[in-house]
Amino acid sequence: MILSCNSCKKKFVVPDQAITVAGRTVQCGSCGNKWKQYPIKNEIKTTQKVIKDSNIKKIPIQTKISKPKNKIASKNKNKKKEISLYSPEYLAKKHGISLNDSAIETPAKSKIKNKVSFGFYNTLIFLLVITIAFSRSLYFFQEFIVQKIPFTKFYLDYFFESIKNMFEIWKNLISSY
Repeated sequence: MILSCNSCKKKFVVPDQAITVAGRTVQCGSCGNKWKQYPIKNEIKTTQKVIKDSNIKKIPIQTKISKPKNKIASKNKNKKKEISLYSPEYLAKKHGISLNDSAIETPAKSKIKNKVSFGFYNTLIFLLVITIAFSRSLYFFQEFIVQKIPFTKFYLDYFFESIKNMFEIWKNLISSY
């Protein structure tokens, strides 16, 4: 008897005696689908062919339908095939989930789309480090800058006073808790 899986349409050869009139629960070896199988009534083991000719007597000839030997099915009985539970084919067959081609990234696509991004907090830390480095370099070169450009003394004093005020505010804020 040849059984066909309703889910993946694979065909399997099963001995006729294995399926009784009461039916039997069978499971597909490929996709794991289970169903109750009853004997197939349309399967005829012998057929009669009648030769029709005016000169020849009508003689019934019996022929037997031979079962096709499927080597692949017999190999699959002994060896279980492992199926990836997250493959697109399995998800589509078993759960009805279809993955778009855009959702599946190949390594070639990921190299093209690979962008370097710091993120919000890393950018904030980076800007803080650059600000501190800039203010420290201004403090270090303050006398040299004032000698070369005298009117910057007022702006540099105002800048460093503002930084001292910000540190004082943070100290008071932290110490109050």
